[in-house]
Amino acid sequence: MGDRSVTRNCGPDLVRVGAGLPVAAYRDEITTALHGGRAVIVAPPGTGKTTFVPPLVASRCSGRVIVTQPRRVAARAAARRLATLTGTRPGEFASHTVHGESTTTRDTKVEFVTTGVLLRRLLSDPDLTGVDAVVLDEVHERHLDADLVVAMVCEVAQLRDDLTIVAMSATVDSSGWAAFLGGVEPAPVVEVASALHELEVEWAPAAGAAVESRGVSREFLGHLGTVTVDALDRHTEGSALVFVPGAREVDHVVADLRSRLAGIDVVGLSGAMSAREQDHALSDPGNVRRVIVSTAVAESSLTVPGVRLVVDSGLSREPRLDRGRGMTGLVTVRESRASAVQRAGRAARLGPGVAVRCLRAQDWAGMNADPTPEVDHADLVASLLSLAVWGSPRGEGMALPTPLPQDRVAAAEEELRDLGAVDAEGRITARGRHLATFPLDPRLARALTDGAAIIGSRRCAEIAAMLGLEDGQVDLVGQWRQLRSGRHPEAAMWRREADRLARLINDVPPTDITDDDAVATVVSLARPGWIARSRGVGSTSYLLACGTGVDLPRNCPPGLLGQPWLAVARTSRITSGALIRAAVPLSESAALESGEAMLTNDTPVTWDGGKARGRRVSRLGAIELSSTPVRPDPVAFGRTVSSTESSGELVDPLTGHSEHTGGVVGAVLLLDPQ
Repeated sequence: MGDRSVTRNCGPDLVRVGAGLPVAAYRDEITTALHGGRAVIVAPPGTGKTTFVPPLVASRCSGRVIVTQPRRVAARAAARRLATLTGTRPGEFASHTVHGESTTTRDTKVEFVTTGVLLRRLLSDPDLTGVDAVVLDEVHERHLDADLVVAMVCEVAQLRDDLTIVAMSATVDSSGWAAFLGGVEPAPVVEVASALHELEVEWAPAAGAAVESRGVSREFLGHLGTVTVDALDRHTEGSALVFVPGAREVDHVVADLRSRLAGIDVVGLSGAMSAREQDHALSDPGNVRRVIVSTAVAESSLTVPGVRLVVDSGLSREPRLDRGRGMTGLVTVRESRASAVQRAGRAARLGPGVAVRCLRAQDWAGMNADPTPEVDHADLVASLLSLAVWGSPRGEGMALPTPLPQDRVAAAEEELRDLGAVDAEGRITARGRHLATFPLDPRLARALTDGAAIIGSRRCAEIAAMLGLEDGQVDLVGQWRQLRSGRHPEAAMWRREADRLARLINDVPPTDITDDDAVATVVSLARPGWIARSRGVGSTSYLLACGTGVDLPRNCPPGLLGQPWLAVARTSRITSGALIRAAVPLSESAALESGEAMLTNDTPVTWDGGKARGRRVSRLGAIELSSTPVRPDPVAFGRTVSSTESSGELVDPLTGHSEHTGGVVGAVLLLDPQ
């Protein structure tokens, strides 16, 4: 490869790496800030902080520098760019490690990882052996994993005064993060001046609502396509970057624009795409004009070459926990102003640019200033398991950027107890420690370990890998067959993940269980709370074991219609309730076996017309399996009555209604077996 700027024994050529990057002008200020081992760097998009700061930190360290990124595509792209600038092969100086993929070697000096990867590494190696610095990039996004990582890294630093911590972002509360990192004295802050050129902002609101009860409306997506075509006609410089909330919308808008635009390459970019497809979208097109339709993955950290025009839907897709329904689902919401600024800034990196926002100018004031911390609305099950392994059940005693909401901690911890992962005090169990070793949601890890004995390890790994895909089909059995045949666009990535998961469990030969039952087994083991029973013959409405009502979508595959039981893998919230996004038929016997921990039998007593009536009720969670009239237990009923003796009233334990009893003796005499 000729003469290289980096070898194992010397640092990078920072002049070469920083050429043309505005942040390089702040080299001395950043170096001074690093003397104390803590620093906050605020740098707008396009200034080069992700490229320049990690090798600058590495030049002061003998060990490795770990750099966190919010998304896999960003980690890969950052490592690739730094390797190119240093004239080295992947892994020789800069590398990446993401879910199921790594270029890291013993020689790696700067390793880009997702926050999830660093979280698992901390749990397995709390001392961070061989690591001298951690650079937390894009801390403003406030993902839950990132919050846990920064809290854990700060605890490690209390025992290791040689560990350097740097927090970076384009838009962040610098004083707040400086105080959080610094402890007694705030950490120094370096603010890099904006490198953006002049940016023109246009407003192009749609006539109707962008989001309807079942998601982003087709009318709005059509409007987005029209706005893009019009903007390309009016602004002829450079390529266009179109922001949409999710992978489904990417596919829809790409297809729409390809039918409208001639001579312009239209490509998609999302986390669900293969690495090859992502690399193509991020490659330099040269003089070729193109349109990149992207989710929020292109909002920060990534460099998208040639962009001079941004069309922003104004929408974002985020996980939200519905407290009333007890479920987490992806919800389409209005983006924050900080996100809108990040997106628009992509148009002004190379020269004067244009950002077209598909909303009204007056809507701007009503948007949140910053993204909502994920901890405020996310599922806490995986996070509580990590905290239990760390030795801090429920996060007690830890300094977290945002404390865990205690009203949701109890429910999440109950799920972990049902998995056998924690004890009554929230402390980790041997089973929980084992589940935490899997790079999976704890519920999916449970399904992988328990399901292998029922259906065989290979099939179980394949199904678990399918359930881990970011965007699944409603018909899970059909999706599995497409993946195995190679016809599915994510087949190659899925097979690599299935191979990896299969290596994590004991080899168990396949059983004679059918494909349908195999998928149902894994899904119901992973989500026993989402075992569903039809509300009636022929009904498209179901009741989940957790108590939530859900409906089949309008385009439901015929194989799911009319099924009395379903194992539900994915749901989404809509204005009128919740929709089943992925499911498979389930036998009642399998439902009872997978949901065994939720089986209950009780005998409620009701007060009806002056008589006490009892019924023996069997339930799978909220699903009533049977109800049989029985004679109420006089002892238990007497206790209920005695509690109201002084008032002379008996309260119906189910309805809450009260009725004058005429005394305890009279009440007991009115027991009725019917």
